[in-house]
Amino acid sequence: MSTSTAVAIVLAGLSTTITNIAYLRQHDAAAALPVLSMRRPLHSARLLLSDRSWLIGFAMETTGFLLYAAALALAELSLVQSISAGGIGVLAYVTARMGHRRLGRRELGGVILSVLGLFALAVSLIGGSSAEGHGSITSILVWLGVSGGAAALVLLLGRRFVGAAVAAGIAGGVCFSIGDISTKLVTQGGLRTGFLVTVVLGYLLGTILLQVGYQAGGALTVAGLATLLTNALPIAAGTIVLDEPVPSGAYGALRVLAFAAVTVGGVLLASPKQSPR
Repeated sequence: MSTSTAVAIVLAGLSTTITNIAYLRQHDAAAALPVLSMRRPLHSARLLLSDRSWLIGFAMETTGFLLYAAALALAELSLVQSISAGGIGVLAYVTARMGHRRLGRRELGGVILSVLGLFALAVSLIGGSSAEGHGSITSILVWLGVSGGAAALVLLLGRRFVGAAVAAGIAGGVCFSIGDISTKLVTQGGLRTGFLVTVVLGYLLGTILLQVGYQAGGALTVAGLATLLTNALPIAAGTIVLDEPVPSGAYGALRVLAFAAVTVGGVLLASPKQSPR
């Protein structure tokens, strides 16, 4: 393992820890505010920016992002995301500790499956080379466009079928994945710095959606689903559109099983308690 890769792993670990603690702080702050709405963005933004507790959480999330960007500049997207994905474990542990409660069976099962799946993803990376992929601009744009459309579709239909909290968590996670993929592209320099636009849009929409979701459900449900998608989608994108090396044989099979475990874990986590709001 090269020195740059080792440093990237440390930075990614610090990033995911700080970011997931920030999610919990933002959840508690947003849940105590008047109802936030995507239809009144300026009013909702003023409510958030006037809350000191939320601003501290946002500052922590920003610090986590800067560490994440630094990690991406040193290593391939799939590796950094697989380390960041372990944040679901941090999120579950801190949620239980701060709430002075034990995780329910569905939550615990979802967390265990997710952590095992994401650990398996990390192990499967051993089977690939450390060469950085680039991919074509066309395929990248298609991926980002489809992701944006999927997030919009979830918002339109998701509330009816899975509830507001789950819909916001899923859509927010997809938007964050757009930001993460775009951040990697920006670190590659050249014309790809133009993806700074989708970095801003992805993270801005993702942040807003999470705050709306926090008012409708628990932190583990909303931020948990967002964290899973934020990491699983870029790992897939690294292979599919950035042409990062794919492991063969047993490592390839392990990656398939890992994604299955992450998916089932996400389903188990998607069991929000209805909010009276």
